[in-house]
Amino acid sequence: MNRDGELASPVPQGVRKAASTLKLAGSIGFWLQLILGVLAAVLLLLAVAGLSGDEKRLQGAGFSIFCATGGVLALIASIILYFRYMKIAQLIQISSPDIRPHKKSTLQIIKIGLVVNLVGMLLSILGAESFIGILWGKLSQIPAGAAVYNTSQLPQPNEILLVLANTHTILCHFVGIVIGLWLLERLHR
Repeated sequence: MNRDGELASPVPQGVRKAASTLKLAGSIGFWLQLILGVLAAVLLLLAVAGLSGDEKRLQGAGFSIFCATGGVLALIASIILYFRYMKIAQLIQISSPDIRPHKKSTLQIIKIGLVVNLVGMLLSILGAESFIGILWGKLSQIPAGAAVYNTSQLPQPNEILLVLANTHTILCHFVGIVIGLWLLERLHR
């Protein structure tokens, strides 16, 4: 009985367990991706700001920057989905089965989150790979054993920062994928 003297329909044990699992995974995924994602976005912004203005350095970097930005945007979408997981967990704990989200729709949202993380990871990998190719091309033009008097031929810190931003975004998406797969496995039981 609740406070008003009415019989409350209890939430089944399995549903409560699923809600707590979803809440835990949503919280961990949200905060890890948010913290790591802010760092990745700041690194990307610093790298792009440092590269802008030098047209010679930017040659061929447009695709890398586009992919890196796409990876960060996918990360933002993933963070929003993890926040939604926490909200779904709250709705699951409601005693009325009419209001409670269905298992099928919850699993579908988790699968969408996995796809978002996979797309973001792919974009970030493409961005990192293409910019590493640009850096390799730059370094391969320096003769072996030659003294370098023109330091513009060497990779600049902002160029390395762009690679770091991409690899950090890859880490964020990896975290999202691992937690999403764990969540799917737990909820399929």
